[in-house]
Amino acid sequence: MPVIEIDTEELRELTGRTPDDEALLADLFGLGIEYEGETDDGRVKLEFEPDRLDWLSVEGLARALQYHYGEARGVYIPDANDPEWTIEVEDTPPERPYVTGAIVRGLDLDTEILDSLIQLQEKLHATMGRGRSKGAIGVHDLTMLKGEAPAGDSTGRGKSLSYASMDPDDERFVPLESNEEMSPRAVTERHHMGREYADLVAGMDRYPAIYDDIGLFSFPPVINGRRTEVTEASRDLLIEMTGTDQWTIDRMLAIVCYALTARGGRLERVEVAYDGDAPGEYAGTRLARPDLEPRRKTVAHGRIESVLGVSLDRETVVDCIERSGLDVLGGGDGHEGGYEVEIPPYRVDMLHPIDIVDDVGRAYGFSELEPRYPDVSTVGGRHSRSRLEDAARETLVGLGFEDLLNFHMTNEVESFERMRLDPATDAVGAADPVTIEEPYSEAYTSLRTWALPSLVQVLENNTHRSYPQHLAEIGLVAACDPAENTNVTEYRTVAAVLADPEASYEGARARLQALVRAFDATLETPPTDHPSFINGRSASVVVNDQAVGVIGELHPEVLVEHDLELPVAAFEFRLDALE
Repeated sequence: MPVIEIDTEELRELTGRTPDDEALLADLFGLGIEYEGETDDGRVKLEFEPDRLDWLSVEGLARALQYHYGEARGVYIPDANDPEWTIEVEDTPPERPYVTGAIVRGLDLDTEILDSLIQLQEKLHATMGRGRSKGAIGVHDLTMLKGEAPAGDSTGRGKSLSYASMDPDDERFVPLESNEEMSPRAVTERHHMGREYADLVAGMDRYPAIYDDIGLFSFPPVINGRRTEVTEASRDLLIEMTGTDQWTIDRMLAIVCYALTARGGRLERVEVAYDGDAPGEYAGTRLARPDLEPRRKTVAHGRIESVLGVSLDRETVVDCIERSGLDVLGGGDGHEGGYEVEIPPYRVDMLHPIDIVDDVGRAYGFSELEPRYPDVSTVGGRHSRSRLEDAARETLVGLGFEDLLNFHMTNEVESFERMRLDPATDAVGAADPVTIEEPYSEAYTSLRTWALPSLVQVLENNTHRSYPQHLAEIGLVAACDPAENTNVTEYRTVAAVLADPEASYEGARARLQALVRAFDATLETPPTDHPSFINGRSASVVVNDQAVGVIGELHPEVLVEHDLELPVAAFEFRLDALE
């Protein structure tokens, strides 16, 4: 989940209130924002759910608190002046066809505001922008740009920029954090930021580029030019964003614009003019940006009451909705009908009616909800699977393993590529993974098909710790399966690793034998080959005559890939084999 660093004094200044730290943190906790400690320079670290991207800046948190305190109500849409600048889009790389932008004037920047803007930019890159691959942000000093009147401008007052493509070796510019003029290809090879993001343009015949009348000033999504670098002396800014999806970069732009208007900035629209031959679905269209048009969703009054478990009158619901930064436009009588709710453009988390119910609950106060027993006559009891899981976990701890609980979500690189495993084979762990259609992060794009990669990642992240490290996990794995009604099969798996200088197949098998014997089951380990393990040092796990897993010593390539410098033995098998 995102963690941001803020200055509490700055937050108090933006909210107009001066609660002490304990009260301020309690107010933030009421919004679902948790305190995670402090930095060395006294800044507070806060963590929250990854869907609230408008909270990635101190300005967004201040806005949320103002609504929470009741000092702001309803949807706020900042004014935006008519466009003076146009971004003309033509001959862009088909891999990155979309652009958006806005002008913000009249800012009085200082170190704190710049730090907040940079943090917001980088956090948006890491989340919604998927490491800049789906959306990348460029911020420029507008006074350093020169634009000619766009085509068809009879007034002569307009100014234009061009989003196009360039030959990687023909253009030259001075990138940020450098005094040397370079070609774009040289930037990806020699500049530290260029090397970090070079993979985003790898394979492109022509690189993305943004020009003004002077020349190249932005090489998205890699780096901006030094000519337009933003400093504390900058007053007027151009924010441009490029990406693979217009909706994504428009929403990212809205979040940045709201943050800067909270600092006193005045918005000015930018016209995005797509050429008729431009790649992408907007060819031949003209868009006025930023897109600040609110969206609408409807939620039933009964749905709010049933989910929250309380009876609410219409006035209370409307009050809670407005104190969430939303507006009620009408619909129904509040009991038998529903509410048509207006949603501001920065609320990218509002996807379904249940999201509105969640906001109502937060504004009402989850701590105000009184717990009550459900009106049922049955007596609850533990599921047999839960009892089995606890018994297996207790046995593993008794055998010297440290019990872990990892995320069920991962990505295909961790599950397969780094484990030398082809998902198309029939090896343990190989399967068609359940993937997320629109993930927030490249680190979590699918459900794991086996748990061993999760344990190896823990070893990778703890090479600075002492050895031996004997870790185990009982957790969920899943895979696509057309034979299931849901097209997904899922089950619990037992995985364990032994990382120490003496780790061996024999040691892992002895632990596995003790675990299986504790459940009065039989164990056989006939030899087998598995890409993640050393040939001749791996075997199939057969429990009660059923092949249910694999055991062995991890392959040297897997160890090197995870920076492990000592042998690791491991096993994994299905939990239900112990029933």
